[in-house]
Amino acid sequence: MSKEQSKNHFYSDERFYKSSNARSIRILSEYLGPKQRFQRNHIEDTIVFFGSARILSKEKAKKNIEKASKKISMQERNRLHHDGLMSTFYDDARSLAQKLTHWSKKQKNSKHRYIITSGGGPGIMEAASRGASEAKGLSIGLNITIPHEQSGNKWLTPDLNMEFHYFFMRKFWMAYLAKALVVFPGGFGTLDELMEILTLIQTKKIKKSIPIVLYGKEFWENVVNWNYLLKAGTISKKDLDLFTICDSVEDAFSFLTTKITGAHTGPNF
Repeated sequence: MSKEQSKNHFYSDERFYKSSNARSIRILSEYLGPKQRFQRNHIEDTIVFFGSARILSKEKAKKNIEKASKKISMQERNRLHHDGLMSTFYDDARSLAQKLTHWSKKQKNSKHRYIITSGGGPGIMEAASRGASEAKGLSIGLNITIPHEQSGNKWLTPDLNMEFHYFFMRKFWMAYLAKALVVFPGGFGTLDELMEILTLIQTKKIKKSIPIVLYGKEFWENVVNWNYLLKAGTISKKDLDLFTICDSVEDAFSFLTTKITGAHTGPNF
């Protein structure tokens, strides 16, 4: 077959692949491509970390303060100070991911490896990837192509650093292999991911048990008034059992490992 002939095939026509007519093919590729990667790396179980891309490491927050001019405004000074306070969540995500990876590697005679997974970007996502990498474990990054945000932090396992165009396909893979979730403070994206999975569990579209940790009591109790939802009758009392709120790495680790152990033999969803 000549090069000229091959150009006439639809599978080599880039304009066709990027057109609305080929959308179903692009969606399918974001199902089959990751599936192949997970299979060749023998991954059946993940622990997913959600959280803000804007939370800095303590080192970076400190450097920003050191580099700041003495003439900066009080508002900017307060922001830098706040970044330093929030960096505690980065450190805790890193530490928890590291502890969970060490724990997972010690599980004997088990095909379940509970690989640390995140959205692959900066902030809490980077912290989780970093902790897993420092524990000499694999680290999965399910990146999304969006403007103005870094994609693919340096701590990800190269073959498990994946890029998505469609949010819903990315969220499918975050949920499908997940055997636990840890949700750190975050913005719209974090809230969206958390609420969607809570909805899927509540409606039994996800049939497996997924322990969920909301990390940071002050943050979560200010962002969502869970008791008011109960009082208003928009959720039931048992819905509050779908998650637990933790304030320390030790409590989160103990809760997750206790709940995960031996709990996942049924179908996904």
